[in-house]
Amino acid sequence: MEYRRAAIPALIGGLLLTALLWWAGASTQALRLPGTVDVLGGLTAAQLEHWLTPWSYDPPPSVRIGAETFGVGEDGAAIDNSRYLSLYTTGMQIRFVAVLLFFVPGALLLVRRLPPVNGRVPAALLAVWAWGLVAGTLAVAVSAPWLIAANGRGSYRFLPQLAGMASAGRQILVFAALVAAVVAVLAARVTAKGAGPLPRAAVPVAAARLAATVGTAVIAVSLVVLSYQPVAAALQTAFTGTGLFAEPGDLLRQWLLLGSWAGPAGTPVGDWFLYRVADALVLAVVWWSLRWLPVLLTRTTVPAMAAGTVCATVLGLLAGQLAQMVFSDGGMRWGLVQLSAGIGGGVPAALTFGLLAGAAAAVTLRVAGGRAGTDPGATDPGATDPGAGASGADAPGAAGSGADAPGGPGPDLRPASPKD
Repeated sequence: MEYRRAAIPALIGGLLLTALLWWAGASTQALRLPGTVDVLGGLTAAQLEHWLTPWSYDPPPSVRIGAETFGVGEDGAAIDNSRYLSLYTTGMQIRFVAVLLFFVPGALLLVRRLPPVNGRVPAALLAVWAWGLVAGTLAVAVSAPWLIAANGRGSYRFLPQLAGMASAGRQILVFAALVAAVVAVLAARVTAKGAGPLPRAAVPVAAARLAATVGTAVIAVSLVVLSYQPVAAALQTAFTGTGLFAEPGDLLRQWLLLGSWAGPAGTPVGDWFLYRVADALVLAVVWWSLRWLPVLLTRTTVPAMAAGTVCATVLGLLAGQLAQMVFSDGGMRWGLVQLSAGIGGGVPAALTFGLLAGAAAAVTLRVAGGRAGTDPGATDPGATDPGAGASGADAPGAAGSGADAPGGPGPDLRPASPKD
């Protein structure tokens, strides 16, 4: 799929995601109205306001109080405190622009390599949805220094503040990214018409399974090993630091841990295994996604595998978090809003380990696919496009089929040409 065809839905989705987040942030004032509190309840309204505040241009009380506190000099004379409010406005402008700048390139790559045609619509929708979460999280992280400075205490525990702010606003981002993904995929279906054959790749079954296993093992390092509470505690306290960069362990925990778990001490073993189902579900979603990702891609390149693995990891986290909501025994007491507080977490770690896992899976796929490519029976029988028959790019003897043909040396991981 050409760049010009994929750029339109990527840009539409990015603009819609930015507009939805801006609209959500502008709705915080409505949650403070007495009528809203009476309808939703005080706890629910406060929780929703906490979710929306990271996307609101209206400065939170901490910024206003900080501006008033730091607006008085040592001699008691008033100092112009507008610079703190302007810092907050600048940070929010950077945040919304960054959402668009991070979303468009990733969505462009996904739509181009995973066009929503020939049975790829669900995969494309889920991938663009997950990338919307990644784009929003990165936008929050890169704009956080301006917002921290706007509170008037940017030199105090800067890294812990950055770690806490990087995970803010993720709950609303989940729903906004879903709406943007639906619109982007619908637009991509329109632009894909007349784009020519977009067949599935022919990938050896054994190579695809081995690549999925290697990629899932990389994700398991974070989910199973680093997220074990004694290991996570050692990681968090190993680097204390001094001054401005004190306690970098908080930031490392945010970007390296996909979860948190401990042994069944003090709890029944059955309940402990029940909650571990969510972790197993994360790994199952990642493995299954990596198993079929090389088949669904129009060209198996390292960037496409890396971006797809990041999206698969985010989707696995969402599936595990939904499972935890189901298994929670406080649903009747807390309500849906309170149970959803943990949704969308772990995206920074998913980005970190997803990129590593995608690169490892791509290299494994290239090596294993080259060894198994001489066996015609090793190719996934459902890989090629059933609707294209023996013509076009997926024909066994067609020109340009290259490494993706059943008798070829495996999936092609060379850099793609602009026209591809």
